[in-house]
Amino acid sequence: MITEYHRPDKLEDALDLLARTNPLTVPLGGGTVLNQPSDQQVAVVDLQALGLNLIEPRGRTLSIGATVTLQALLDASKTPLVLKAAIRHEATYNIRQVATVAGALMAADGRSPFAAAILALAPELTLQPGDEKVSYGELLPLRAEQMPGRLITYVAIPLDVKLAYQYVARSPADLPIVCAAVAKWPSGRTRVVLGGYGESPLLAMDGPNPQGADIAARDAYREAGDQWASAEYRSDVAAKLTRRCIDEFEN
Repeated sequence: MITEYHRPDKLEDALDLLARTNPLTVPLGGGTVLNQPSDQQVAVVDLQALGLNLIEPRGRTLSIGATVTLQALLDASKTPLVLKAAIRHEATYNIRQVATVAGALMAADGRSPFAAAILALAPELTLQPGDEKVSYGELLPLRAEQMPGRLITYVAIPLDVKLAYQYVARSPADLPIVCAAVAKWPSGRTRVVLGGYGESPLLAMDGPNPQGADIAARDAYREAGDQWASAEYRSDVAAKLTRRCIDEFEN
């Protein structure tokens, strides 16, 4: 339940509000999470007036403001095509129109195609206060502990990296039972991220080349069983999807 609403136009004022613990004060982006029914009472800080809605190429990286919507990122000309495919798989058009990049990354569970694809790209996040640079992979498992009173302002992804995304789902519109997002740098560095299970996407490999990527994926999901699929099935499919992604780079 939202008990207070604030819409500051200065970042400093937003951070002052978010530092409060009584009442508990949290950031509001698109509202896709906070507008869901809840008994918890919170004050919200609307971020829409802070100018964090820009997408800007900066050298070999793409800087994405925290309040950029998923639809705006999908529509941007510089967004990698495979990342666009993951965004389409993430949510329907109506949700994409309001859901923000930072909000989606912080709320993501293991079935999020967008979070899996972003994690594969080894993005750098800017956190306030302090203008701190952190990797999404470091922050992801510690979101609940590290984010109170803090704010993501920008997400930076590389533009010189190849990205592939493959998934298996019950239907094309469903979230994945298993997905693989693989990124490959010009140097050969290869990151494999798996999704479709658990509390967050899983980094299965970050190595100097693609060798052994499918084996790493198989091992990473060896115990990934739940009501949607057995661990044996997920492990086998994760290896196959990862192999398909690697093959895309070689064709």
